[in-house]
Amino acid sequence: MADQAEPVVFTNRWGDVSVHATAPRRDLCACFDQVRVSNRRRVTFHQEQQDASSPAWQHLLAQIEEAAADGREEFRPLVEMSPQERRQIITLPPTIAKLTSVRHFVLYGSNLVRIPPQIGAMTSLEEFTPYTSYRLHWFPYELTRCPNLRRSTVSTRALYGNEKLRPPFPPLSSVPARPSDFGAAAGGTDAVRTCSVCDEPFEAAGVRQAWLSLRVATDVLPLLVNACSNTCLRALPAGAAG
Repeated sequence: MADQAEPVVFTNRWGDVSVHATAPRRDLCACFDQVRVSNRRRVTFHQEQQDASSPAWQHLLAQIEEAAADGREEFRPLVEMSPQERRQIITLPPTIAKLTSVRHFVLYGSNLVRIPPQIGAMTSLEEFTPYTSYRLHWFPYELTRCPNLRRSTVSTRALYGNEKLRPPFPPLSSVPARPSDFGAAAGGTDAVRTCSVCDEPFEAAGVRQAWLSLRVATDVLPLLVNACSNTCLRALPAGAAG
């Protein structure tokens, strides 16, 4: 009998974060219907505040420091967390700016509702994988500052501005606001310190917000811009077609 071919071993792209667990690792999201196109109700930003005193948050902070210290090129923080810990993480610390050596950032199956603008400091980032993070509907414009970002794996049906579903974007104020006025419930961010466009600190003129759908790596993503002036808003690139 002819020799049988050796079995092919495929790499698990997501590590062990995709295994089934008895405890839920994320909350359900009802911002808009992610299946049917008929839902056009008013949507808003997720209002949850990150519990910075939780063991999960402290665990994540320690992981980031360790990854920054050893200069690793792949960062999968959720792999080392229990389902209960993953559920407690709804944003990322500003210290992700230290991960300048990371080429692949994996957030598969996260409970995130927002990502801080400091992700723009991850200048070595080549691949971004927040796949099946169904409560993550938009991204900071600062993601465009990652010059090497070429590949992304995003659950586009969970995005505002999805090509098939077209849920409405959360409304933004037409009046410039002080940076101190921003919070998760209004403005979609825990804190804004510098302009998304020019990276200069905000002055008394305040923060002007805008939505922009733009191709970033593999996908067209809805991006939230926090600009310091109308000049910076006018400097934004044209949005994606359609």
